[in-house]
Amino acid sequence: MKPITIKDVAERAGVSPKTVSRVINGEAHVRPEIRESVARVVADMNYRPNAFARGLSSSRSFLVGLFFDDPVSGYAATIQRGALEQARAMGRHIVIEPITFQRSDWRERLVDSLHALRLGGAILTSPICDRAELLDIFDRHDVPVVRIAPGAELERTPQVRMDDRDAARDMAEHLLALGHRDIAFVRGNPTHSASERRWLGFHDAMTAAGLSPPPERVMQGDFRFRSGFDAGEALFDRHPRPTAVFASNDEMALGVMIAAMSRQIAVPRAVSIVGFDDAEIARMAWPQLTTIRQPNYALGWEAVDLVIHQHGTNTTGDPCRILPYELVIRGSSGPCAVS
Repeated sequence: MKPITIKDVAERAGVSPKTVSRVINGEAHVRPEIRESVARVVADMNYRPNAFARGLSSSRSFLVGLFFDDPVSGYAATIQRGALEQARAMGRHIVIEPITFQRSDWRERLVDSLHALRLGGAILTSPICDRAELLDIFDRHDVPVVRIAPGAELERTPQVRMDDRDAARDMAEHLLALGHRDIAFVRGNPTHSASERRWLGFHDAMTAAGLSPPPERVMQGDFRFRSGFDAGEALFDRHPRPTAVFASNDEMALGVMIAAMSRQIAVPRAVSIVGFDDAEIARMAWPQLTTIRQPNYALGWEAVDLVIHQHGTNTTGDPCRILPYELVIRGSSGPCAVS
């Protein structure tokens, strides 16, 4: 079946193809009655404009690239949903682009993609958003960039973020308010700038309470379940055990929880375990995880809004949008049983 073209829509609506284009692109200077008539014909004919053709016919592209190092993670999937919803609402399209730095030809592959796609903007997620050489490539190709949760060169691009440090401080204060003093901490992947911010928030709260966790209470993880399990084993095989464990994300917190359960250590009666993210697994665990709810959907939504307005108005607008987080208290944290 022959695809519907903009000329077909124009012929049925009794207007020029240029007028149809103006209506589809939301441009001004179109009479309301004509706009309604064209919109009705577009809907009746189920016309779907080609994003590549739209980009080629004007100086701006209707494609926004969303770049990840791990596009199948839960974190990435939630950001993608928010980005896709906002892009659809603004008449744009999202292209998901993984970047694999382990490949020796990643630069050439990226440049080839930029030439082929002619992006109107790009969104870079953590941790790749902190790679200066990556930002340099986008600069050379004049592609506007918005970064999600960067940790370096914060003035270089517009960004959307939440305050990981404040959030981690709030979580540590929650444990302190429950009477815990012997609190262990599982750090995240050191390549992610958020890992350091979460550690600093925990350290802020402990210092304010006059406490300093010894080195054996601070474990290095990598944001994966297995690293949380290994950290939990190391912590629970020592005596005395900590009364609470704060893991830097939910996957590691679940690993710590399984390590506790494998040793018949009751959660939260014998040890409280908390995480960060409010990923789906936080609600699948039993008891359900106390955690920090990251606004991942909103981060994707806001990043698309910011990059499109930056491109469309030739200005960065708000250089930084800080989104709220939420401390979500569930069954995995409870009062300290040690007096």
